[in-house]
Amino acid sequence: MSGKIAIVGAGPSGCYLAQALLKKAPDLQVDLIDQLPVPYGLVRYGVAADHQGTKGVARQFARVFERQGARFFGNVAIGRDVTLDDLRAAYDAVVLAAGLSTDRRLAVPGDDLPGVYGAGRLTRALFEHPDAEELPDLGAHPVIVGNGNVAIDLLRLLAKAPEELDGSDLGDGPSRWLAQSGIETITITGRSPAARAKFDAVMVKELAKLSDVRIEVVGAGDSDDPVELKTLEALTAIHGHGGGAKRIIFRFGLTPKAVEGEGQVQAVRFDTESGEEVIPCTSVLTAIGFEAAPGLPRDALVAEAADAEAGRLAPGLFAAGWFRRGPRGTIPENRADAQALASVILDDFSADPARMGGQVFDGLDNIVDYSGWSRIDAAETGAAPEGRCRTKLATRETMLGVAGARETTK
Repeated sequence: MSGKIAIVGAGPSGCYLAQALLKKAPDLQVDLIDQLPVPYGLVRYGVAADHQGTKGVARQFARVFERQGARFFGNVAIGRDVTLDDLRAAYDAVVLAAGLSTDRRLAVPGDDLPGVYGAGRLTRALFEHPDAEELPDLGAHPVIVGNGNVAIDLLRLLAKAPEELDGSDLGDGPSRWLAQSGIETITITGRSPAARAKFDAVMVKELAKLSDVRIEVVGAGDSDDPVELKTLEALTAIHGHGGGAKRIIFRFGLTPKAVEGEGQVQAVRFDTESGEEVIPCTSVLTAIGFEAAPGLPRDALVAEAADAEAGRLAPGLFAAGWFRRGPRGTIPENRADAQALASVILDDFSADPARMGGQVFDGLDNIVDYSGWSRIDAAETGAAPEGRCRTKLATRETMLGVAGARETTK
């Protein structure tokens, strides 16, 4: 089967989908398009810097380009450089796998006060995303609202001693920021009872490896459900761990009602089963989910979809990963999702040899291809200092210079 397919987003969903499509139909031309000059999206800028085992999936994704023949068009933004309509006209099928990158707001009074930061904003800065804002001063007593895996990742990084980041890809600036944070207490809160918390029990148990913390779990409760028992067992295992300088407090059954403060966060007011509770704090870190970034009209496309559950948005237009189903599911879960979507796409597929495919990008400046990414990768790993596995190039300008981004694509 021949034909041309564009995948918007070169993160895990996009790469898994390209892998599945080319396995089923090796003669397809599959192009992955990303607004960043580098591929792998969430693997590079979302997975925690100290979880290099998870980041290792990038080696699998590299084979999509190196062995299966997919092409990479980096530093290309849909809407800025080419319209979605133009892309759909150029390819037999277009798949939107751009993920969700905007932090969901608390939607309570005071959630716009200085000192309220989304987890996405913080992790982009920690992991040196080129569009990240500066790392802020969190003060001595941050409160984390949310108890999914993103919240646990953020908690773990904030609580780690400098030497515990050896082997990671955390840069010099973020490493200094963590070392000099002055954090004394981190309170992590969730709306649900402890047994129904969204985090992975394995990630909770990992906190018991931290050397400079003391951990307290308040009001974990009990359950007869086998799945919920695993969560409670993980929390019981870390309760009372350590005698270090940083205190970690887990709280459950707290629903945010308002963020309070005069010109700066000073406390969060919560609703509880027994009434209201106010927790003083110096900053609020929200980890309650993500929404689509401006650019692609995700909500409208999904609402008007022909069959959103199957990934069909419109004839020749599909959605994958978080862009389709919302911010849930891990990187490995995207593989099964991609395999199912590949079958849907190929069942609907009709190739038109007149479509121009990648030629739609002719004339665009500073496109980064896979060879350009390989030069960036080599420069980063080659410059890794002792205790780190790479030094990320943190600006678009630097990345484009190292990539030798070409002015036009033929």
